[in-house]
Amino acid sequence: MKYFFFHLMSWPYLPDDFDAKYDSAWVWLPNSLYDPVKGHELYREYINTLALADELGFDGICVNEHHQNAYGLMPSPNVIAGALTQRTRRVKIAVVGNALPLYNPPLRVAEEFAMLDVMSGGRLIAGMVIGGGPEYFAYGVNPTFAREKFREALDLILKAWTVPGPFEWNSKHYYFRYVNPWPRPLQQPHPPIWIPGVGSKETIEFVAQRRFAYMGVPYFHIDVFRRVFQQFRDACAAAGYTASPEQMGWGVPIYVAETDKQARAEFEQPFWYFVKNLMKNIRLAPPGYTSPQSALAILKNQSLFLYSQKSWDDVEKGVFAIVGSPATVRQKLEHYQKELGCGVVLTGCQTGTMPHELARKSMELFAREVMPHTRGAG
Repeated sequence: MKYFFFHLMSWPYLPDDFDAKYDSAWVWLPNSLYDPVKGHELYREYINTLALADELGFDGICVNEHHQNAYGLMPSPNVIAGALTQRTRRVKIAVVGNALPLYNPPLRVAEEFAMLDVMSGGRLIAGMVIGGGPEYFAYGVNPTFAREKFREALDLILKAWTVPGPFEWNSKHYYFRYVNPWPRPLQQPHPPIWIPGVGSKETIEFVAQRRFAYMGVPYFHIDVFRRVFQQFRDACAAAGYTASPEQMGWGVPIYVAETDKQARAEFEQPFWYFVKNLMKNIRLAPPGYTSPQSALAILKNQSLFLYSQKSWDDVEKGVFAIVGSPATVRQKLEHYQKELGCGVVLTGCQTGTMPHELARKSMELFAREVMPHTRGAG
């Protein structure tokens, strides 16, 4: 079992009247609410927290991409990853991921990921995503071609990494007379590919057929992960092989304190700030972003999404987070890792307004009193 520390780098300074005055933390939330002076301090402390994961023995650290929002302050996760290549020595650096249809040209991703792999000494995990619905509003990109542009861009990037250039590329959405990126990645034939997903049949089958790793996005009911991982194993079997546990990642926030009572007291308020404020209107999607079947599935399963939960009892029953003493967290992790059969856990604890010192205390307790006992689970 491998543990990756995930960080969204959220904005913790929304006004107290946010819920009454603003209908979303995405796309059109006025950027006058952003304070660059506080932002400077946040980036420094958030990078310090991610670098601490290297010292504590986590297997990897994760960053990701979002635009024009208070939910995650990394419009360029590659910039953060570049800083982390110089602040860490051992951990894998997972950029989960770059939203390929938003990049013009997508060769930029091939170049920047290759840079990160070389700068880190071969520690990059290359995450590739279509990008969430709000991102298409933010960048004004036509979402109806998103999935086919994603697949074309991914094929282009993989060929750019594995076939000596220069060569010509001509597909429906992209044409390049010369594909010849410098530098080339250090890992051969290319860095590992992770594809995050929220359970769509198309994504599950695509990842299984390509033998990539499927990373389940956090903030869904445990029943969703049970269903999705079984669908992924079935899709791998249909493709002629047995899924490896390392191909399946479970995203779940984990917070550890000295006792169960103390853990909840420290974690619950920052968690609800995150849910009620930063996730507000996160499901915003332009016409054409999802198929009619996917749109119906989203409506049908709204109760299984974190934003729909109303009480701490709902959070615990759905395993939207694992919170407690080291003994409690160990017991829950061992149980669900074995049940899900996943080999990777993507976890973070600094949600919402969580103070830096409490996040680091939780990381230290987790690394010292949980990880050594649960690495063999799953």
